[in-house]
Amino acid sequence: MNFKSIILAAGKGTRMKSKFPKVIHKVCGKEMVNHVIDVCKNSGVNDIVAILGHESEVVKSKLPEHTMIAMQTEQLGTGHAVMMAKEYINDEDIIVVLCGDTPLVKEETLKKLFDYHIENEYHTTVLTTVVDNPTGYGRIIRDENSDLLKIVEQKDASEEEKLAKEINSGIYCFNGKSLRESLDLLDNNNAQGEYYLTDTIQIMRNKGLKVGAFNGSTIEELMGVNSRVELSRAEQIMRQRINESHMVNGVTIIDTNSTYIEAGVEIGNDTVIYPGTMLMGSTKIGSSCIIGMNCSITNSEIGDYTEVKNSTIVDSVVGENTTVGPYAYLRPKSNIGNNVKIGDFVEVKNATIEDNSKASHLAYIGDAYVGKGVNIGCGVVFVNYDGKNKAKSIVKDGAFIGSNSNLVAPVTVEEKGYIATGSTITDNVPQGALAVARQRQVNKEGWVEKKDQKDKK
Repeated sequence: MNFKSIILAAGKGTRMKSKFPKVIHKVCGKEMVNHVIDVCKNSGVNDIVAILGHESEVVKSKLPEHTMIAMQTEQLGTGHAVMMAKEYINDEDIIVVLCGDTPLVKEETLKKLFDYHIENEYHTTVLTTVVDNPTGYGRIIRDENSDLLKIVEQKDASEEEKLAKEINSGIYCFNGKSLRESLDLLDNNNAQGEYYLTDTIQIMRNKGLKVGAFNGSTIEELMGVNSRVELSRAEQIMRQRINESHMVNGVTIIDTNSTYIEAGVEIGNDTVIYPGTMLMGSTKIGSSCIIGMNCSITNSEIGDYTEVKNSTIVDSVVGENTTVGPYAYLRPKSNIGNNVKIGDFVEVKNATIEDNSKASHLAYIGDAYVGKGVNIGCGVVFVNYDGKNKAKSIVKDGAFIGSNSNLVAPVTVEEKGYIATGSTITDNVPQGALAVARQRQVNKEGWVEKKDQKDKK
């Protein structure tokens, strides 16, 4: 038995009013269609088939590498879309059909649907839910055995059928053989001239096959995203889910309403997240960290017991027992060690700073290697760009860089080298040496009085 999903992702989504296909719009940092794919994989689905149409190459570029593709050049209904994937449907498959614009469906819901389908030996099972106001939804009509009799669309329902509150989710589980045979019998003899996947239910019943409906979802899970307003609603729901899952796992989030954590983020227990924080991409936060107010951390790794205060970190690694900020900026390829202090208004880019070093305030460290136990004073600039090329500075273990100094790359400061405050270093500094590179101070007595007299004239 092989579980396979067919994901309908061919539509344009005109109500989004976007040049991009609807299904690649993101919810909590991940494309809607990839939310659906991940849920399928996590629920035990082995193979993914995506039905593409509008801007197919754009959508394909966002999909996982091993996704199988079927093309629907004309959008002629849900049944027609599944027909396009017929070559991928094997007799022994269990096929689940979903829409690529329903990012809120849960993996546990799909698992229960699969179990229900198999245990009851249905040839197709429709996922359903019950709502107080079913207006606009297809109604689930059951027979005397509580099996699925038919799905009736709102416009086709009788007054009695309209009273039914159980609705169609648009998510279906099929036996592969029964689905293939039913697709061959679909027609488009209806007002819309489309092939409806729901018609396979009647085809199967006419053949004496058992079909069912599983009331195992919530209306929230089934929400399709067709507009920017609905995208925002899905974002709010997903964000709350993500935040709650982290709290269940031992993370303290002070204010969930003002904390944005994307779907791919990992956080260790006993970490505290303060309001205004944004954790994005593939970020990993260790245990017992403090992520202070208004931090933005993207695709970065933060070690245990580290504190980040009101700072921005992008594509970087920060070790354990380190402090960053406030108002620090770690740009891509910053690699910060353990027990390091990156203080206020310090900017680091493409640089390694080893354990027990510190840059307490107002420094720029770019294209550099900084060893262990180094002190970088206030106002230090690693001058890495000559207007055409970047060059690297190396500061080895135990060095001391005095305040308001410039290291003009390429330059190396050897172990325990000292640089006097206010120096501009253009040559290598030997081990244990003091480098002084500044002009001797000259005081010109009476200069201000002479200037004032000149200005009056």
